[in-house]
Amino acid sequence: MSGEPWTHHEAEVNGVRLHWVEAGAGPVVLLLHGFPDFWLSWRRQIPALAEAGFRAVAPDMRGYNLSGKPRGVAAYHVEELAKDVAALASHLGAPRVSVVGHDWGGAVAWNLPRYYPDLVERLVVLNSPHPAAFRRELGTLSQLRRSWYVFFFQLPWLPEELLRANRAGFVKRVLRDDPVRPDAFTREEIERFREAILLPGALTSALNYYRAVFRPRTARLGFRSRRVGCPTLVVWGERDRYLGPGLLEGLDRWVTDLTVERIPEASHWVHADAPEQVNRLLVAFLRPGPESPEGR
Repeated sequence: MSGEPWTHHEAEVNGVRLHWVEAGAGPVVLLLHGFPDFWLSWRRQIPALAEAGFRAVAPDMRGYNLSGKPRGVAAYHVEELAKDVAALASHLGAPRVSVVGHDWGGAVAWNLPRYYPDLVERLVVLNSPHPAAFRRELGTLSQLRRSWYVFFFQLPWLPEELLRANRAGFVKRVLRDDPVRPDAFTREEIERFREAILLPGALTSALNYYRAVFRPRTARLGFRSRRVGCPTLVVWGERDRYLGPGLLEGLDRWVTDLTVERIPEASHWVHADAPEQVNRLLVAFLRPGPESPEGR
């Protein structure tokens, strides 16, 4: 679209058509979104990273918005999602990238160093649990209550039918009611997210991310993986209704070089609730110097 601070692109990578937007020139930073959004959730980070001297690239993950929507649960195993990211980096001509992931994008980001340890230069995860920590916390009643929807999504067809009700009204409720900041998402943006999840095949694809977690191929993914060796920043909005604070405990067991930044007045949508603070953290961490979290 004319006048946007980014350009739109698409290519076939790892056997699926991926759409992405990008802005800037310099080291590549891949921005991976979660459920139920698409690349637009990074609208406040892309220009900031581009201005700071990075090539910010935000794809629609497979199954979402303008990217391809393969059929079947197997197409959404985290290994396939990681392959998409690695293939996109290769297509961009980037042998090394930094990766920023939120929610499901964070789940993919956590697994990338396992499959592609030489690809990820720096890792940033926003309100997304390390797979081993999530498995551990699912043994608590508190996190089980928060994660009830994960189990509901395992049912065939029924979740799709209920979530399609009122033109995917759940998207409006989640993006309007969850954030701390009233203007975290505008009405126009929420409507774009609703329209995207209602595209043919999109809702089932999005739910298949959750269904794939409990299939044998990925049931153990991340739980016996190597330690994350690249510098890693975890940014956590503390008013997350889906993910409890216990998920931050013991992360250094699985991450060699770890920095954790907590933002008290931010929700699960931390990059929308506190965009200026998140942008400062991203730029400082991805471009290390005296002001970076690791330099303090």
